[in-house]
Amino acid sequence: MPLLSTALGRIRPSPTVAITGRALALRAEGRDIIALSAGEPDFDTPDHIRTAAKAAIDAGHTRYTAVDGMAALKRAVADKFARENGLGYAPHEISVGTGGKQVIFNALMATLDPGDEVVIPAPYWVSYPDMVRLAGATPVIVPTTVADGFRLSTGALEAAITPRTKWLILNSPSNPTGAAFSAAELAALAAVLERHPQVWVLSDDIYEHLTYDGLAFATMAQVAPALKPRVLVVNGVSKAYAMTGWRLGYGAGPADLIRAMAVIQSQSTSNPSTISQWAALAALDGPQDFLPGFRAAFQRRRDLVVAALNAIPGIRCPVPQGAFYTYPDIAALIGRTSAGGRLIATDEDFATALLEEQGVAVVFGAAFGLSPAFRVSYAAGDDVLRAACARIAAFCAGLR
Repeated sequence: MPLLSTALGRIRPSPTVAITGRALALRAEGRDIIALSAGEPDFDTPDHIRTAAKAAIDAGHTRYTAVDGMAALKRAVADKFARENGLGYAPHEISVGTGGKQVIFNALMATLDPGDEVVIPAPYWVSYPDMVRLAGATPVIVPTTVADGFRLSTGALEAAITPRTKWLILNSPSNPTGAAFSAAELAALAAVLERHPQVWVLSDDIYEHLTYDGLAFATMAQVAPALKPRVLVVNGVSKAYAMTGWRLGYGAGPADLIRAMAVIQSQSTSNPSTISQWAALAALDGPQDFLPGFRAAFQRRRDLVVAALNAIPGIRCPVPQGAFYTYPDIAALIGRTSAGGRLIATDEDFATALLEEQGVAVVFGAAFGLSPAFRVSYAAGDDVLRAACARIAAFCAGLR
């Protein structure tokens, strides 16, 4: 009897994690590697958040909490939704997990059965389809285009929905493209969803605080109150508050769903780290005055990277509206051969050759469901980004 489950055969390791691991391995061998593959701010966690975590340890707040978050943090999350999004949630409608990733996983595992379908616009965050498959359901991938700003259209959504559709996953601003939906665009999608009462919406808002050029953030439950009873809003502290390693995310939705998610969490991790919960409480309830500075730095870096990539013949780089990623198109470079003799038949070949020959780690577009492209994370210092773009330019100049 084989040891491994059939469920494991339905998924693959995260490509972003794998590429970042390869970059770290090359760096350990002494290679000069610039890693632009991880979605992780380079800023330190703000001082008041770190101080709160230390104080929690010193006060002895090191024991178990309720399985899906301590009461004080749930109240802080509810206050955040009311203050920033105009959404009312009670503590029993809130779940706190070990990162937003776990919150999404819990929701899908608690609601999906074989035969169910989940609509996922592409490009997508790499984990969405595999989580759906692990739950035994079917991801329905809906490609978007540069011309549409990588945003799902109402027609494409309508065409993708069947009687078996259980969820639509929306990530705005998006990983990997940085595309973001306006309130009007969300309202148009909501009008479609109102005709299909079996479809729930998983709104992944993790990049909420990182929008640029004056774009106002909007989320589905806020824009379409009639849909709120079938929306799960997912967020966390990892991106905006530079707390990726603290592993703390949260979600809000109907009480029955939140209770089901707690059952899943009770049989996996139980409560998130108590220290991280106290830190997240300080993040949500404490000063927010550093956020505009973070956002301004990311917008400056975005402009730097987009200009540098668009100056490279063969690369077309749209301007992201949010998050900290660009998703340049490299269709014009497919079929060429690198200076090191590698045939660039796919965007994975491009990313592999770029890492091996120029020491720049990026993630190939096929990992996100739309090729040929690659993702650059500009969550790095300006000098690092300039050096990386110069190496990408040198690599492309050597293609023949």
